[in-house]
Amino acid sequence: MTAQNTLDAQDLRHRTKELLVAHPPARTDRATFLQARFDAGLAWVHYPRGLGGLGAPRSLQRVVDAELEAAGAPDNDPRRIGIGLGMAAPTILAYGTEEQKRRFLRPLWLGEEVWCQLFSEPGAGSDLAALGTRAVLEADVCGGDWIVDGQKVWTSGAHAAQWAILVARTHPELPKHQGITYFLCDMSDPGVEVRPLRQITGEAEFNEVFLTGVRIPDAHRLGEVGQGWQVARTTLMNERVSIGGARLPREGGMIASVARTWRERPDLRSHDLHQRLLTLWVEAEVARLTAERLRQQLAAGQPGPEGSGMKLTFARLNQEISGLELELCAQEGLFYEDWTMRRPEGVDFTGRDPAYRYLRAKGNSIEGGTSEILLNIVAERVLGLPSEPREDKDVPWKDLAR
Repeated sequence: MTAQNTLDAQDLRHRTKELLVAHPPARTDRATFLQARFDAGLAWVHYPRGLGGLGAPRSLQRVVDAELEAAGAPDNDPRRIGIGLGMAAPTILAYGTEEQKRRFLRPLWLGEEVWCQLFSEPGAGSDLAALGTRAVLEADVCGGDWIVDGQKVWTSGAHAAQWAILVARTHPELPKHQGITYFLCDMSDPGVEVRPLRQITGEAEFNEVFLTGVRIPDAHRLGEVGQGWQVARTTLMNERVSIGGARLPREGGMIASVARTWRERPDLRSHDLHQRLLTLWVEAEVARLTAERLRQQLAAGQPGPEGSGMKLTFARLNQEISGLELELCAQEGLFYEDWTMRRPEGVDFTGRDPAYRYLRAKGNSIEGGTSEILLNIVAERVLGLPSEPREDKDVPWKDLAR
């Protein structure tokens, strides 16, 4: 019998308590505890043994998390390493070689190496398959280097990242979805230049990245040559689940701050705002429970198009809730603590003051797939509606109008 068939909640609870006895959180530094947790297979229990997991059902992760939270154990920082946790790791697990899995998954989970995503380009955002960044394998060199040239944009956290997941065009003579290959790019390599893009919040959380003659070893290719679109779809589906299906406590996320203000500031209340707050509170709770159910369905580790629906809901609710909070706070809500140019290390959807939350939420319907693209995915892959006509689907990329 496999571990997945034999491990149950009681086993996971026992293993977690053993970890806590061997490494008491109050007397163990954060890095040491996280290392011990990974080595005990309690980082992500559904991953294989030796890679931070036990081959157990994904649903048992919440058993581990509850025990650790109750004991006050330290955790990693999803705001800083969210792209690595939610996007790079499941893709490496699905397509990586054994050597790649052992090299990258442990430091990724521990937060020793931060990841970013080199996907979108100035001319290939919503239509990612139209990307033009080129990767050319050195001639007559078996297992040699790929030379990469191009530009990426809207790259969250590139300024703090050591590694990137990268898609590039290797076969321009093929249709756009077929000529792409997926790579793992060392952000410290010569030829990688990161420039800040200042946002409406005043921060430069996003970046544009220029790649000029960057050498990537073939050993850092993920998946087969030309298979990059299939690999990238795994990344994108996991991205939407990680954004829209993030684990939250009851009244967590964006609704928490406006509910707290409502309770603490009765002088700001009105009947109209009360009704809107109740409606949004219920919708946020429904979304939270739906996200929990979605995570439980991911037993095989491969999310489906339902994640696009969750990400759509996440964006809409965040924008409506932050707008309501700004109205509730009235003139106080217009105060902005600091417009100074910042380079934050991680993504913060709910931090700082109401004005920040309102402005930052505007990006929720763009990042991780625009709402318009996600509506198409839900229509075609969930509801079974006919797809939009795509005249360029079978045209070689080099012949497309640009």
